[in-house]
Amino acid sequence: MVVKPSEMTPITTFKLGEYCLEASVPPGVANVLSGYGNTAGEALARHTDVDKIAFTGSVRTARALLKASAESNLKRFSLELGGKSPNIVFPDAPLDQAMKAAFWGIYANKGEVCSAGSRLLVYEDIYDEFVNKLAERARALRVGNPLHPETEMGSQISQAQLDRVLGYIEEGRREGARILCGGERDTEGEKARGFFVKPTIFADVKPQMKIAQEEIFGPVLATLKFRDAEEAAEIANCTIYGLVSAVWTRDITVAHRLAQRIKAGSVWINAYNCFDSASPFGGYKQSGFGREMGPHALESYTQVKSVWASLD
Repeated sequence: MVVKPSEMTPITTFKLGEYCLEASVPPGVANVLSGYGNTAGEALARHTDVDKIAFTGSVRTARALLKASAESNLKRFSLELGGKSPNIVFPDAPLDQAMKAAFWGIYANKGEVCSAGSRLLVYEDIYDEFVNKLAERARALRVGNPLHPETEMGSQISQAQLDRVLGYIEEGRREGARILCGGERDTEGEKARGFFVKPTIFADVKPQMKIAQEEIFGPVLATLKFRDAEEAAEIANCTIYGLVSAVWTRDITVAHRLAQRIKAGSVWINAYNCFDSASPFGGYKQSGFGREMGPHALESYTQVKSVWASLD
């Protein structure tokens, strides 16, 4: 096994390598290869001794890896890519739980999560009250140095990602979405030296707006109204992504009908971001193909062979 971490976050993987040595994993079984995607990553994709790659990252990088592999040994891939995941709230839902899940679904890890609930779909009759309460909570979120125990949300990973997030916020303004909170860089105190963005919520977002279609990968929530389950399903499916989703309602019939309709690899009912090592995880459409975890993940690392023997 060869692990190539992101050049932005290599230290965790280095520690994993150290733990493998401490656990007496034989030399050469687990290997850590650091480097940039266009050098180390492409080299792995082209190398004829590499039979399978599991990649987590952007659609753009996935296309580059597939192209490099196509020019070498046509190795197998499983891809866990981006998402623009819908979190759908009906009026009969357990609203306090839905509120908490919607909040941490977008602000956990400052929104840099592939399964972030970056689109919040709220039934029109409860929309205003729900999103306004969510905005109140977002304004109170403690943003700061992640090494401080009281901090609830840290900074973006880099200057480039900060610029990307702020660019999407400006695009949301230009398209006519209404900012309920945040919407700018956070430069208070020591945060001026970092890549901090205030927790941001957009209201009155239309399904075809850029902030409702493209993955921002930051603490920016697009909220949309829906009239019925049919419209909720249409909005949920109107992006190129299909990684995860959630449905909040006490009507189990509606929940399972939507779970069937939504094109996503995971559908949570009255929950969000639930994982288990036995449950396959992966996406539809441009959220990738193949699965992590569960028996489906093991199948992607094995080959089927037929052996025929004549007994005559």
